[in-house]
Formats: sequence, C-alpha cells, structure tokens
Amino acid sequence: MRDLVVTENITVDGVIDAAAGWFTVGNDAAADQSDILAELAAHTAACDAVLFGRVTFEEMRGYWPHQDDDETGITDDLNQIQKYVVSGSMTDPQWQNSTILRDLDGVRALKQQPGADIVCTGSIQLVHAMIAAGLVDEYRLFVYPVVLGRGARLFADGVDLPKLRLTESKQFRSGVMLLRYRLA
Repeated sequence: MRDLVVTENITVDGVIDAAAGWFTVGNDAAADQSDILAELAAHTAACDAVLFGRVTFEEMRGYWPHQDDDETGITDDLNQIQKYVVSGSMTDPQWQNSTILRDLDGVRALKQQPGADIVCTGSIQLVHAMIAAGLVDEYRLFVYPVVLGRGARLFADGVDLPKLRLTESKQFRSGVMLLRYRLA
C-alpha cells in the first residue's frame, strides 16, 4: 500500500491559511530558499502522485502551468507528475496528467494501487476529511517562524488524532523547520 503524505507550510501556531501573506512560493520568495527547494526536490523524487482538493487544484492549475520563468523546477514537476483532484462537481480537470476522484473512496483505492508516495498539499477541507478518515500516513510540516493567532489550522478542533512520532527535523537557512511525523 502507498503512503499518503500531507505536506503543509504552517505557522508555529498551526495555521496553514497563507492569505495573510506570510508564505510565498517559487520565484516570488524574498529570501534564499535554495535549501528548501532542494528538500522539496528530494520529496518529489520519492512520490509519483499529488492529490488536491478542488479549490487548491484550481489555484495551482491557474498559476503553475503559466510560469515561463520558473527557476525552481516546480512548474516542470507539476506538469509532469500524475495529479488527482477530489471533486464531486468537476467534469474536466483541464491540466495534463490529471484525474478526478469523486470522494474519499477514490483516495482509498488510489492508496491500494502500486506506486510511490502520494503527496497532498494545501487542500484544507480534503486534508481534514482524510485525517478524520484515518487515511494520512505521514505529515511533513514546513514550520515558518510566524505566529498569526487566526486562520485555518491543520488539525481541526475536536478531531481525535492517533499518536505521532517524529522521524526527522531539519532547519533551513531562513529559519523554517521541517518536522516529519509518522503514525506511531
């Protein structure tokens, strides 16, 4: 069975909503993020599928395929990798190598197929549903040295989580920390 890995950019207080402008991607980043990008490239090499909720998928589809000057490699990776979007309403993903899954049963079936890791990023509604359904095998949290006090959080109130064990921690030049947790 394949591992389902949730990768999130997150504040110290658990917020993953980037609307407040605390997180930038790719060429828009102000600080040197070459070490983070190298880490992400290693993660990408270990997966063969990405999973999104509809809203995040549409945001990604509206941005990444149109980045002609992307020096990070993210555009090429996202255009080439197999993408899955969980949506009950979408009929045509309009992005190469993309497949629509209708519900969490589709995610369960995807995990049963042969292959490497499946990575889900952003997609807070989908992530909350997958956490509640016990589908997540690993969390890769890129923790930014920011405290917001408000915004959508990775772990919703009232959700029982299994015990986690820290498998890796790594600090980057920018002060961002990678914390990897697997189910205990």
